Amino acid sequence: MSNNKGHDAINRALDVKAEIVKENGGAKRSDKAQRIEKDDPTKDYEYTRAQLYNLIEKGHEALNGILDVAADSQHPRAYEVAGQLIKSVGDVTDKLLDSQKKMKDMDEDKSGPKQVTNNSLFVGSTSDLQKMLKEMSKKDNK
Repeated sequence: MSNNKGHDAINRALDVKAEIVKENGGAKRSDKAQRIEKDDPTKDYEYTRAQLYNLIEKGHEALNGILDVAADSQHPRAYEVAGQLIKSVGDVTDKLLDSQKKMKDMDEDKSGPKQVTNNSLFVGSTSDLQKMLKEMSKKDNK
């Protein structure tokens, strides 16, 4: 007989032969592969962007529906809800723009500074500065 004695009655009733199969947990991923999957800001950005687009589209559908209800009922509460929904859809579109700006800033951080400015400052009196300039001009003339 098989190892699944408790299921023999069910197997006979259904006229099937069941077997217990042990599944392998699958190949383990390396720590680096797991880290890349967790820390991938581009993937997160694309997912967030898709979700925001989805929310905006659903907000437009809901807004059209509530505007129809408000127009049919002429109830002030329906217009209030429509106004709140308009504000919510506007907030989501702002979040979409903010996420684009944040992603752009992250990309700029990776590329490093585009221009380096070094400022020099002389600390001393005017007579010290004149002496230094005279010495530099004598060196340049030689």
